Amino acid sequence: MKKFLILISFLISFNATAQLNLKKTFKFATFYTAFNGATSISDVDIYSVNTGQLEQDILETPFDYTFSVGVRKIKRFGYENRANTFYNGTEKSYSDAATLGLVDGFEFLFEVDFQRQFGENYLNQNHFLRYVADNWVAKVEYNENGFVDIRYFEASQRFRKPIGEKFSFNIGAVQRLSKPYGYDPLNEWVLDNGSLHYTFLALEEMGYSISVQNGEYYDPSGNVVATSPEVWDEVVVPQVLSDYVAKKQNEIDRTIEYSAVIGFDYYYFDKDFWLHSWGNLMPYHVDTDNEFSYHKYNNGQWLDYSGGLIFGYRYNKHLGVFLEGKYNKYWNREWHDFSVGLNYVIF
Repeated sequence: MKKFLILISFLISFNATAQLNLKKTFKFATFYTAFNGATSISDVDIYSVNTGQLEQDILETPFDYTFSVGVRKIKRFGYENRANTFYNGTEKSYSDAATLGLVDGFEFLFEVDFQRQFGENYLNQNHFLRYVADNWVAKVEYNENGFVDIRYFEASQRFRKPIGEKFSFNIGAVQRLSKPYGYDPLNEWVLDNGSLHYTFLALEEMGYSISVQNGEYYDPSGNVVATSPEVWDEVVVPQVLSDYVAKKQNEIDRTIEYSAVIGFDYYYFDKDFWLHSWGNLMPYHVDTDNEFSYHKYNNGQWLDYSGGLIFGYRYNKHLGVFLEGKYNKYWNREWHDFSVGLNYVIF
């Protein structure tokens, strides 16, 4: 009985401590969800002639939307104006990509966006856990941008050297897990003369078939997809090649890259002028001799880098200018966002 009472006391104490730590972790965090929609591009009239008769069809594009779900605990920088009462998932906070936050300690972001744009569906995700100490910083993140076809896990551990109150230098290691960027399955089907034997690929690898007697082309389910070589070449083959590339890439395990990284962070703010900048450079990558490592497609080392800049200046009580954005280049794939402009207030 005595041991049982001790166990019960321990469990109660542990549960109270866990609840206290959980409450502390999520203190000041914001959970949010929102659905945003807008009209997409206008419908398009399509005209054709069939047996001498004019036919008209309408190509309709459904409305654009973004459905966002997330939770964030990131202290806002001085220049970030929280004008909206609620988070609606459309906010662009370039500073989320910075290596360091405004304060030391633990911060996090988890956000998923289901998006439809111009009739195409995309999935975007941005998740990270970051801990900043006086002399080191650690971060784990997952990024997926369906619009630019980029998706990877990244973990980094860095030594941090503050220089003054505004500038910080860091150096360390990065590990990235991703699909084998650079791998092109179509290279196996390129002939000696440089042309691609796409019809043979469609028949042998994707299950398509051709009826020589009636000149019809069939998909793997037996449905007619083309009745002429022109339609086959211009309409069906591009989709066949896209499906084949996706199929072969999905058959390969994700590759991991080990890289060295150096970076910096700079932050200055007052009510009339602010500058926040950060940068990361990966100049060296360990060659693990993996068959699908990016070393194989790049013939050696390469430079990966990312950075951001947020600048604002109030020239006087009427005029102000701003420039903000971020840029990434990983595995020779580039994606970026930016915003620039001026405000003039008339009193």
